[in-house]
Formats: sequence, structure tokens, C-alpha cells
Amino acid sequence: MIAPRRPRIAPLGLGLVSGALVAGGFACGVFVPNLHNGLIAATFTAVGVFVLDRRPGHREGWLFLATGVAHAVMFFGRQYAAGSAGTGEPSAVWLGWLGTWPLAPVLALFGVTMLCFPHGALPSSRWRVVVAAMVPAAALLSLTSALWPVEYPDNGLAIAHPFHLAGYETAQHLWNVLGPTAYLLFQLVWVIGAVVRLRRAHGDEARQLRWVAYAVVMGGLAMGAGLVAFRTPALGLLAVPLVAVAAAVAIVKYRLYDIDLLINKTVVYGAMAVIITVVYVAVVAGIGRLIGVGDAHGPWLPLAATALVAVVFERVRRRVQTAADRLVYGRRLTPYESLARLSTHVSRGGHDAALFTGLASTIADGVGAAEVTLWVGAEAELVAVATWPPAAVPATPVVTAPTTLAALDDGGRTHVRAIDSRGAVRGAVTLTKARGEALTVAEDRLLQDLVAQAELVLDNIGLGEELRRRLHQIAVQAAELQAAAQRIVAAQDEARRRLERDLHDGAQQRLVILALTLQAIATQAPPDTALAHAIEDARHQLTLALTELRELARGIHPAVLTREGLGAALDALAERSPIPVTVDVPLATRLPGEIEATAYFIVSEALTNATKHSGATTIAVTGQLTDSRLCVEVTDDGRGGANGRWGNGLQGIRDRLATLNGRLTVHSPAGNGTRLRAEIPCAW
Repeated sequence: MIAPRRPRIAPLGLGLVSGALVAGGFACGVFVPNLHNGLIAATFTAVGVFVLDRRPGHREGWLFLATGVAHAVMFFGRQYAAGSAGTGEPSAVWLGWLGTWPLAPVLALFGVTMLCFPHGALPSSRWRVVVAAMVPAAALLSLTSALWPVEYPDNGLAIAHPFHLAGYETAQHLWNVLGPTAYLLFQLVWVIGAVVRLRRAHGDEARQLRWVAYAVVMGGLAMGAGLVAFRTPALGLLAVPLVAVAAAVAIVKYRLYDIDLLINKTVVYGAMAVIITVVYVAVVAGIGRLIGVGDAHGPWLPLAATALVAVVFERVRRRVQTAADRLVYGRRLTPYESLARLSTHVSRGGHDAALFTGLASTIADGVGAAEVTLWVGAEAELVAVATWPPAAVPATPVVTAPTTLAALDDGGRTHVRAIDSRGAVRGAVTLTKARGEALTVAEDRLLQDLVAQAELVLDNIGLGEELRRRLHQIAVQAAELQAAAQRIVAAQDEARRRLERDLHDGAQQRLVILALTLQAIATQAPPDTALAHAIEDARHQLTLALTELRELARGIHPAVLTREGLGAALDALAERSPIPVTVDVPLATRLPGEIEATAYFIVSEALTNATKHSGATTIAVTGQLTDSRLCVEVTDDGRGGANGRWGNGLQGIRDRLATLNGRLTVHSPAGNGTRLRAEIPCAW
């Protein structure tokens, strides 16, 4: 069971005392020169009580409470004295005196309070010397004010001083020199200390100080505006309570607000208000006075000023916004710029390492991270593929052994965001901020958006890898198919050569022997007998069979191609063609067997089809051998239109060329002959 929180008696009691003094002071009337003291007393007391209630023993809370109570005492004393002026009451004299002389110690206390913000400690030990110098100076000033009414004229107190000591004129003269100077130095001390602390601060402390700095700057602007417009610092003094409000937000609830955004918008709107006012006044007052035209001559000049402001407003606003972004965020990318830069990385493509590095750098610049690491893989096997800044990027993309998502969370400075895709972990992003800095709400939202974009990047990379894998498989399969086709063609060529050899060395030789035997028998048979005629007829039929067998052997695989090469084989084809054929295929060396066989059968098929279908009177066979390919052309002067008439002949040539990655082109316009060109790659 949780024990109820005990009330803080001492802070609450002092707060009630301060509240009673402030209420009593306002009950005495409204004294404008003293109004700021009442507001400071109320706000600083409230902040002190609030902080000590939430964080008991917080030193800064006690300093705020002490400052508020001291101002409450001064406020009540001055209010009572102002309300009782002219009555001569002793209580009014003494209370007016009590509300005046502690001003120097109170200003010093206020300076120490702001100097110790937000933790209740000085920026460094060297500032103790400054505080030690402020204390005797404040004591001397307060003693002077307590003995002589040197501050009464400045505070508008028309009441007697309780002491009547000699030397008032000397004390007043000395006060006029030292008092304002010391009070100004008391204020400058804490301002300088706050600036020094802000420059050194990081993370949460920097955000706390920005809240107070924002309130101080706004108060300074209010004081400047009051001095210019009303010739009084009252407006700036009335803005001092804003410092206490900003301090309360910074100490207790600073994580709920984005001070950078507030400062950014304030800079933009404030600058635009000043620019618009200056332009309007310059047009209406300056140009009107220059040309001697005023409001009495019509409203056209104010309208012209309004139109000019409307025309330049948007362009000026964009420039002011850019300047404000640079002032507040420095070189950090805005959320839009972060997403746009990530989209640019994705659209440019490139290798995966470049995309991963671009993603890590975009996240680092967008959220102001000190280091970002991108991990890819399943939840139990994550591998680091990119790290930012570049100095941390190794030569190879894989920088660590596989790890798990749970192991990435060190429970400290490291922020871990998983990259999910369709319910499964595809990777992770880990980042660390500079020491003392935390991830703001706005940065966390931007990080979520960038992680969502990283999911798309990983999906695209995964799809690309899958596509490359499948293309590789297709290429391997195509290579395997081509190799298989080449093996089939080679096997067919070898079978043809073996068949041609078997026919030449077997059946053809036997038929030759049989023809010679019949010739010998014919010489022994009686002439002009039936036997002689039968033997002669058998010899004739045997000669025809032998001729057909030779032609069949040549068609299967000519022996001349194997023995003498492509040139001799093409010449043999030309000699057997019924249509005159010229051959011009200069080859200085033999080519691989599969290339010669392919070229031979392409020319053979072309001559056969030309003889059957073209009606040509002449055919030309030309060839050219380069470093990378053999080009063979067969041209005739026939009727053309070969694509439709050749049937499976062209497809057979294409299939034969495909086994060697060759290419076939046919130009056969109707009535203008046919030109067939085959390009066969040669590997030397």
C-alpha cells in the first residue's frame, strides 16, 4: 500500500505568510510603482512552494520561496506606507522603512536564485567569489538605505524616515553614484551566469535554461518597448513574474513542452510584426511627408502600404522562417527536410551500403543524435550494416556479430526502435544523444516517421535482392539450357560424323567392292545375252545407289568439312548446286568444329531453300571473320518473301544459332531477292 504524501509544513507555512502579506498589501490600495513587487512575491512564492511540494529539499525551490517571501515583506511595507501617507502613524513609518532598505539584499538574493537555476548550485566554484563580493556590497547599500532615506525619492514614498541622522546630503550623493550601478551589476551577474551555463549545458538542463532565457528576453523586450513608448520601465518590471512561471515549467514539466518550437514561432511572429510595422510606417509617414500627402487627401496611401505589405509578406515570412530555423535548430534538419532527403536517397538507388549509410545519416541529422546504427535481420539475428558518423563506419558493412533485439537495449542512453514489416522484425535503429540530452517528443515523432520510411527502404532492398536472386536463377537456368543445347548439337554432329564415317568405311566400301565384282563377272558373260544385260543393269543400279549413298553421307556430315575446313566444304556445296553459286569466305585458319559445322549447315539450308523456292539465277555466299564473330551472308536474286515460304528452315537455323548465342537476320522483300545474314560468336 502506498503511504499518503505528507504535507510540507515549512514551505506551506511560509507560502501562507507571503500570500497574506501580498493580500494585505493589495488591500491597502494599488500603488503602480510597487505593483511588480507584489506580482514577483506571488509568483516566486507559488513556484517555491510548488517545487518543494513536488521535490522536497530542492535547493532551487527554497531560493524561489525565500525570494518570494522577501518581496512580499517589501511589498506589504511599501503598500501600507503609501496608503497611510500623511497620517504620521508610527507603524506606517516603520513599515515603509522595512519595505525600502532590504531592496539591495533582495536583489542580491534574486541574482543568486537565478544564478543557481535550475539545480540550486552555482555554475562553478569560481562563482563563489562573485557571490562573496555581492553580499558585502548589498549589506553596505542596505545599511545606507536603512540609516538615511536615500531610496525614498526613487520609490515615490512620501513618508518620514524613522532616523534623522546628520550627513544625509553626502549619503544621498554617494547613493546616486553607487546605488544604480550596484543594482545594475546585481542583475548583470545572474544574466552572465545564465548565459555561461546555457552555453555549457546539454539535454534537459539546456531546455530548462531556454525556458527562463525565453522569459527573460521577452521581459527585456517588454521593458524596451515600455521605455520607448511610455518612458517607464514599469512594463518590463511587470513582466518579471514570467521568469518564475517559466522556471516552474522548466523544473517540473519541461518534458511536456517543446521550447524550441515556441522560440521559433516567437522569433518568426515577432520579426514579422516589426517588419510589417516598419514598412507601414515608412510608407504612410515617410513617403506621405516626403510628397506632402496625408490622410486628409484620402485613404490611398494607407491602402498602398497595406497592399505592399501583402505582396512582400509571404516571401519575407519564408526568409524569416529560414533564419529562425537556423537560429533555433542550428544545422539540424527539419522534419520535412529529413523525410525529403531520405526520399532522395531511395530514389537515387545505388548499392545497399550507400542506402543504409544515407538512412543512418538522415536519422542522425534529423533528431540531433550523436551516433546512429542501422541493424538488418530477424529479431534474433540482427547485424549492423551502417553507422553514423562516418568515422565509425568500417571498411566492411558488417561491424558486429549477429545479436538480438533485446540485447540492443542497454537500459541507459541508447534508444532502440524496431523496424517491423507485416508483423515481423526486419531490422532496428539504435541511437544515442549527446551526454545529458534526451529525446524530445517532436524528435521521437520524427524518429517514428523515419523508422517507417526505413521499413519501406528495407522492403525495397529485399524486393531488389529477391529480383536479383530470381534473375540469377533464370540466367543460370538459361546457361544450363544453352549448355544442354550445345551438348545436344555437339552430340548430333558427332553422331553425324560417326554415321558418315560408318557409311564411308562400311556400306560404301562394300558397294564399291560389289560394283567391281559385277564388272569382273560382266567380262566373263557372253555378250548380248540376257545374263550380260542383267549384269549391266545391276551395275547401273548399284552405281546409282552408290551415288545416292555418297550424297546422303555428304548431307549428314561432309568429310571434306572435317578434313579441309569450312572453305572447302562451302566450295563443294557450290559445285553441287544447280544454281550458279559464288563463294567468298576468306579464312586464314581453322575454326572450332561447332562453329564450322553451324556455318556449313546454315549455308546448306539457305542454298537448298533458294533452289526450291526462290527462282533465283545466281547465289552469292560471302563471309568475314573478325576478332569476336564469324559473319556469313547468303544472297540470291530471286522473288523474295522468304519468311513465309521457308517453313521450318529458318526456325532450324535460328535454333542452331541460339546454341552459340548467334543472331540471324533475314531481309527478303517481295520481288527483290533474299539476303540471309548469320552472326556466330567466336571464342579464341
